Amino acid sequence: MNASLLIRAEMAEIGRRLYERNHICGTEGNLSARLPDGKILITPSGVNKGYLKPGDMIICSADGEKLDDTCEPSSEMKLHTAIYKWRKDVTAICHAHPIYATAYSVAGISLNRPVLPEIVGTLGAIPLAGYASPGSTDLPGTLADLIDRYDAYLLKSHGVLTVGKSLEDAFNKLELVERFARILFIADRMGGAKPLSTKETKRLLREAGRMNIVGELEFPPDDGKGSASAPKKSTSDRAGYRQ
Repeated sequence: MNASLLIRAEMAEIGRRLYERNHICGTEGNLSARLPDGKILITPSGVNKGYLKPGDMIICSADGEKLDDTCEPSSEMKLHTAIYKWRKDVTAICHAHPIYATAYSVAGISLNRPVLPEIVGTLGAIPLAGYASPGSTDLPGTLADLIDRYDAYLLKSHGVLTVGKSLEDAFNKLELVERFARILFIADRMGGAKPLSTKETKRLLREAGRMNIVGELEFPPDDGKGSASAPKKSTSDRAGYRQ
């Protein structure tokens, strides 16, 4: 089967999963994939992503120009095209509003605490990007100084965005982010999430090839024997890329 047809079907399936797992509602969220020929397949704007059919997806150029006579592409196309230009290894993007992770983004709290080995050993951490209006030309700039080191991001007061080598990969990362946010929320109300030791955190980061973020995590005092450090809030919006 043609690669585009397979990806269209997978995108419709991932949209359904996002909706059924309460990661989106109404017309929220967007998905995209980079096709083998460099073009971008993206979900349409203004429709419920849980009910999309493969034929509803929109083909665009690498610069975001619509190439077929269908609905309008997602209003956040500029964010997707910027990420694909910055990250040649990324072939899929998933953006949604899972409840717990989005609550952290609204509160201005990152998920950069080394608490779960499954997170440190895969994603490393989930930073908080600065705020920009959804769909605006400023939105890509919020990820400009993070995109080279992370695969999952909290978008301040907006939601979650993940990147991957496939739509399935990007979706699975988003699920990890939401599960971590739920666990952290509950643990902090049970006396505080206890972080991993600095030594163990560095070991996991090293094995995952993510030592480039070691200085950005919130390490505890006394090598993990003390209480968890308080989560940090974003002090300013990030500047950078403008399109």
